[in-house]
Amino acid sequence: MPKNENLFSSWRGWCGRVTSRLVHRGWRAVQRAGAVTAERPGPYRFGRIGVGTRLAFPQGTLFGEPWIQLGEHCVIGEQVTLTAGMMPGVDLGPDPVLRIGNGVVLGRGSHVIASVSVEFGDDVFCGPYVYVTSDNHSYDDPEQPIGRQWPRSAPVHIGPGSWLGAGAVILPGARLGRNVVVAAGAVVRGEVPDHAVVAGAPARIIRRWAPEEGWQPPLRTPAPVPIPEDMTVEQLLALAELERERTEQRGPAREPGRGLEREPGAGAS
Repeated sequence: MPKNENLFSSWRGWCGRVTSRLVHRGWRAVQRAGAVTAERPGPYRFGRIGVGTRLAFPQGTLFGEPWIQLGEHCVIGEQVTLTAGMMPGVDLGPDPVLRIGNGVVLGRGSHVIASVSVEFGDDVFCGPYVYVTSDNHSYDDPEQPIGRQWPRSAPVHIGPGSWLGAGAVILPGARLGRNVVVAAGAVVRGEVPDHAVVAGAPARIIRRWAPEEGWQPPLRTPAPVPIPEDMTVEQLLALAELERERTEQRGPAREPGRGLEREPGAGAS
């Protein structure tokens, strides 16, 4: 290849790298500036935004903010939709419609649609693309398009400490108890008791905890050992390095029946 072509390729590669860095740096600056907090609410006028709560930029659809209350230290991911009322500009009365407790996490792309009361307890964690709604289409009139018929609505309550997996759907009238696990992709309606695991569409209980019996059916893996509160980052890194060295000394794990030498003719038929 001629020398000038080498120079051109190097120059083009350098320009590409610089442009990429500038684009990413600029986008991070836009994300910081566009995030919504109590101190920087932007164009939105929520009924309440607690201390430490942040709505990542870009936001999804937001309307009916005066009837939406967000607790403290909530994390609202990108493209999350939060709506109160059927449409913007409707007076919903003196009481909040959508209430989100303290420490709630809503994953990227989630939707929370509330025309009647929807309430999240404290410390509810939601994976990405969770859908929670107080409204469902009706199809009573066979002559009218379904989208033009008045929806059925019912309050929704999600108990504190619950975890909603990616893509879970919570339908009108659902009432989840405390520390409920909703599996990814599950579709939940009706009552779910405390300390239950539900999965499927429609969701059903697949595991429950009782004080006398513990988890039934029993959990298949032991509980993780929590990190001591007084442990420093340096200590954690040192432990990780020690574990890596131990793994290297043991050598790669062998599957059962693999790597065993056979005697001549062994197993021949």
